[in-house]
Amino acid sequence: MAIPLSYIARNLWARRLTTALTAGGLALVVFVFATMLMLDAGLKQTLVTTGEQDNVVVIRKGAETEIQSAISREQASIMEMHPAVAAGADGRPWVSREAVVLISLTKASSARPSNVVIRGVSPAGLSLRPQVRLVAGRMFRPGSSEIVVGSSIAKGFDGVQIGEHLRFAQRDWTVVGHFDAGGSGFDSEIWGDVDQLMQSFRRASYSAMVFRLARGGLLDRFRADIDVDPRLASEAKREQVFYSDQSKALSAFINILGFTLSIIFSVAAMIGAMITMYASVANRVAEIGTLRALGFKRINVLGAFLVEAMLLGLAGGIAGLGCAALMQLASFSTTNFQTFADLSFRFILTPSVVVKTLAFAMAMGLFGGFLPALRAARMNIVDALRAH
Repeated sequence: MAIPLSYIARNLWARRLTTALTAGGLALVVFVFATMLMLDAGLKQTLVTTGEQDNVVVIRKGAETEIQSAISREQASIMEMHPAVAAGADGRPWVSREAVVLISLTKASSARPSNVVIRGVSPAGLSLRPQVRLVAGRMFRPGSSEIVVGSSIAKGFDGVQIGEHLRFAQRDWTVVGHFDAGGSGFDSEIWGDVDQLMQSFRRASYSAMVFRLARGGLLDRFRADIDVDPRLASEAKREQVFYSDQSKALSAFINILGFTLSIIFSVAAMIGAMITMYASVANRVAEIGTLRALGFKRINVLGAFLVEAMLLGLAGGIAGLGCAALMQLASFSTTNFQTFADLSFRFILTPSVVVKTLAFAMAMGLFGGFLPALRAARMNIVDALRAH
């Protein structure tokens, strides 16, 4: 028969101060682990929600980002006439020819320069991204030196309020509106007219072409056709897949750093749990002897102390997760390793993060409590009762 769970839990409650101190040490490690997972989840959600499922991004073959890509006007004209490209309300191909460049702006928080993405879009660019909506001012007029600014840029940089002017590419550009892209990567961009931006930056080629699929199954046909056309050295990806790929380098860095710190800190936390459990065993020798005399086997005693250690880890996990959940109120800004531009995203607590974090906390408790539990299970009944 097993030792009741209620009895095991009462032992932790009887040593409230020791339990709280040990759980606090575990909670600090759990906090680091959980915030790392939340940061990674926020990054992936930001970049995945940047794309629409039925949109396709076309870039030069071999290029990993839009900044590295180049598509000539002739190539864009050929591809937008493909049957896979949907027609807009005006009957014309539902396509946005886009130019992507980097400029340097001053961050409001640090007064230091940081790279920002400037995206030149065609008139259809906004309708292809329904998550993008104006929240202040108006949209830029085609053929003008007007720009609209994403919400993250508007909050984090100087000189980007409506009516202010930015000087780049040897021209003054007027900020006429702010837009919100629902927490996606577009919030960290500035948009303007593609032809005006290309003229100012003296560029002859577009960076990418974005279009809406006429039907979902036509993407493979489009890929096959552009692959065999000698005039087109391009590749196509669904927009969500394209932007998800942009998160790989930064996501890998966050995970490696987070796991390294968590492992280092968890060693100290497990040692703390081990000391606590060893002290518990030393103070309960007579109790262990009584349990054995009542008929509980060594495996029952071992299991009881392991469960106690896991409950201790669970308590620390819940406390650490509760503190980490508060990080959702904050946003994080860093450089995207793929584009070398500033990217803002939030900490996001998902069910997957909760499960992984609590499992990690209980695992720390289990490893920290294994040797003390083994010692308790190996105690001789007679010697333990004599200690009473």
